[in-house]
Amino acid sequence: MADTTNQDESLRARVLAELRGVEDPELHRDIVSLNMVQDLAACAGVVSMRLVLTTPACPLRDTIEQDVRRVLAELPDVREVKIDWGADVRATARANGPQPVQGVRNIIAIASNKGGVGKSTVAANLAAALAGMGAQTGLLDADITGPNIPTMYGIPAGVLARRNEGLHAIEKYGVAVASIGFLLPKGTPVVWRGPMIGSGVRQLLHDLQWGELDYLVVDLPPGTSDASMSMAQEAPIAGVVVVSTPQEVSIEDATKAVTMFEKLSVPVFGIVENMSYYECPCCGTRAEIFGHGGARQAAEELGVDFLGEIPLEPSIRAGGDEGVPVVVGAPESPQAQAFMELAQKVAAKISVLQRIGVD
Repeated sequence: MADTTNQDESLRARVLAELRGVEDPELHRDIVSLNMVQDLAACAGVVSMRLVLTTPACPLRDTIEQDVRRVLAELPDVREVKIDWGADVRATARANGPQPVQGVRNIIAIASNKGGVGKSTVAANLAAALAGMGAQTGLLDADITGPNIPTMYGIPAGVLARRNEGLHAIEKYGVAVASIGFLLPKGTPVVWRGPMIGSGVRQLLHDLQWGELDYLVVDLPPGTSDASMSMAQEAPIAGVVVVSTPQEVSIEDATKAVTMFEKLSVPVFGIVENMSYYECPCCGTRAEIFGHGGARQAAEELGVDFLGEIPLEPSIRAGGDEGVPVVVGAPESPQAQAFMELAQKVAAKISVLQRIGVD
């Protein structure tokens, strides 16, 4: 029995040594020093462990698993490797920064300086994508004068207007959704001056009970308005995704949005090009209706990342009108995959920024 125990301990030590040679491709450190390897055990040639990622939406999980299995295959007395996966999403924190939103680890703002570019569509699908990957996710409609998120999630306008419980988040598709539209009957305008909008954003952030969230996606109104400034001043934003179409006028406005957030000392994750192209479902011909590549070029000129292309596709529009985001209604479609890839990139960027802050 003692010999068996010694053999198992020896194997565990050699496994741990091998795992120090496996590097997280984004954080560029070995997975042992990053404390990603937990509950490591070895028994009669069977190695088991729990690998804890920095986000459930990690785009390189398969790469990490392949590397782990590759290095352990070099140990002759390892006959089986069992991996249990987990995730530990850390919170964005800045010294002397804005007050954190209780229970919310990371805030992702979705912005544009121009209306009609599909910002709310991106926000709705990004939140649903993160939730679908296993992250605790919320979606805040901060476009107070033009709330569209209730429609895009199939939640009736004014659904809370006749209740006495006040505004609160409603869960849909695994996402905690909140919008002032829950209190407004359909067609009711919000006629507020700038200071009232800023106060409204503050209350939506800090007065609602969000529970425990890994990510809160915030759909900001277009423009460099009070809502955007209030967001930057009232909560520690992990970063901003700027949405643009390929058109020159949209690119100009996206550039202004990037510049504004940089002046507010808010990290800009990058620019995503929405309505990037249209591919005919019958013949496969690709048409670049609004041009193509403008957002990528703007990202390069501004020194921020280009986060990808979202096609112009009827199913995306239909999903928004019917209250079923395409990542929920058609998760295997190329359109949904584009949003899934965006979610993975954003989650990875948050993990990298947090590690830089720690180091």
